[in-house]
Amino acid sequence: MTGPLRTDPDRDLVLRCQAEPDAGFQGAFRELYELFKDRVYNACFRITGNATDALDASQETFGILYRKIAGFRFESKFSSWVYRVAVNASIDIKRRSGARNVASLDTMRSAESESYAGPLQIRDDSTEAPTAAASRHELEIDIQHAIDRLSPKMKAIVVLRYLQSLSYEEIAETLQISLGTVKSRLSRAHAALDRELTPVVDRHFIERGPAV
Repeated sequence: MTGPLRTDPDRDLVLRCQAEPDAGFQGAFRELYELFKDRVYNACFRITGNATDALDASQETFGILYRKIAGFRFESKFSSWVYRVAVNASIDIKRRSGARNVASLDTMRSAESESYAGPLQIRDDSTEAPTAAASRHELEIDIQHAIDRLSPKMKAIVVLRYLQSLSYEEIAETLQISLGTVKSRLSRAHAALDRELTPVVDRHFIERGPAV
């Protein structure tokens, strides 16, 4: 599989990890961890919906990567494999933890305070008024709650597409499904989110009032 091997931007780092089987969590694997930790945690958080499960899923993801990286053969992009492991670990831990469907406000805020876990960013405007910032933050939480209510398969599609910015092709490779299935699930996710968020967004703008 020469294509992914030639074009994978993480190729050299992965090969260094494979060349250092006894280096433990130091050396090249530490670099790999620093490179992917934010993306992995954020994906896990959006899928599990709470900080505790996200941390567990992140730890499990990097544990699997560490144990199995020696066998990685670049048959897909390395980042696709990382996301696949993270998605599966998140769904697994969500199932084991009793499938808590909605993250509490306190949990959301504590997770967002972590240096490596940013909130959903609807707008980045350092000059906006405190009341507008508070309203935007509430809307961000409502959006996360809507994502939490999706099925695990649709949630993974939304997270990879809109929060990790993967292309349809990359999502198909990551989840090992067809391009048609990606489009179908994303369409169903759009419909579900539209039903959930239309009244929320309407209420948000009614409460804020017209822009001046």
